[in-house]
Amino acid sequence: MTSDQSRVRDILGGRVAPAEPRPAATVMLLREHAAPSAVGRGELQVYLLRRNSSMPFAPGAYVFPGGGVDERDADREVGWAGPAPREWAERLGTTEGLARALVCAAVRETFEESGVLLAGSSPDDADIVADTRGAGWEADRRALLDRSLSFAEFLDKRRLVIRSDLLRLWSQWITPKVERRRYDTRFFAAALPVGQQTRDVGGEADRVTWMRPADAVAGWERGELPMLPPTVSTCKDLAACGTLAAVLSADRGEVRPVEPELREIGGEYRLVVPDGVDYPL
Repeated sequence: MTSDQSRVRDILGGRVAPAEPRPAATVMLLREHAAPSAVGRGELQVYLLRRNSSMPFAPGAYVFPGGGVDERDADREVGWAGPAPREWAERLGTTEGLARALVCAAVRETFEESGVLLAGSSPDDADIVADTRGAGWEADRRALLDRSLSFAEFLDKRRLVIRSDLLRLWSQWITPKVERRRYDTRFFAAALPVGQQTRDVGGEADRVTWMRPADAVAGWERGELPMLPPTVSTCKDLAACGTLAAVLSADRGEVRPVEPELREIGGEYRLVVPDGVDYPL
């Protein structure tokens, strides 16, 4: 028996405590893009990044922009517009402090990993930042990454507030207890703001692409696009919606956490999920 197998048995047997899942947020950045032969409405596309092979978690996998919550994401000085943290706490099923941090993490990580910023200039206006290209924006993005600039400081410096109304809660996935690195991740959907463009900013990703969700699933099925099961499942959801409007208006009901469990059945380990949950393997 390998050390990993022994550890799994110890966790399943209650002899070893599983790692505590870290709160995280990820954003399905969406757009409708006209194909060369398209007439009228464009095709729904989602933004994907391929994680560097050196990353400790999910190396080489295609993911949405996102990451773990930073303790400073809960800063009450973060400029805010849209549904208040108290309302998000009800939607997310958590405390107001964690709700604030999750929404801020979603906006911050999206900017850090794609250059897209879900923010505007005033809580009272419906405007959204139109362009984040240029040396100044890039310097601020890098300062956020190396933590020399907090998200609250960044927004205050540019006289901006996050636009929480641009985020649509989609799902919640928790990494199985037997994994060494675990995350409690909220998935959000957001439309690419008019005028903004994604940038290949490097860092944790070695490739970025816009892709139809159905094509992403097909690539995974062919073994060409490595993805974690929640990413595949979410791409299937998006493909079923078909349009950006359908995604943003979808009735998700009460979003319940999905935590696959590894069980020993007939001498074999199998992942078990709640009924009705698509967990592709």
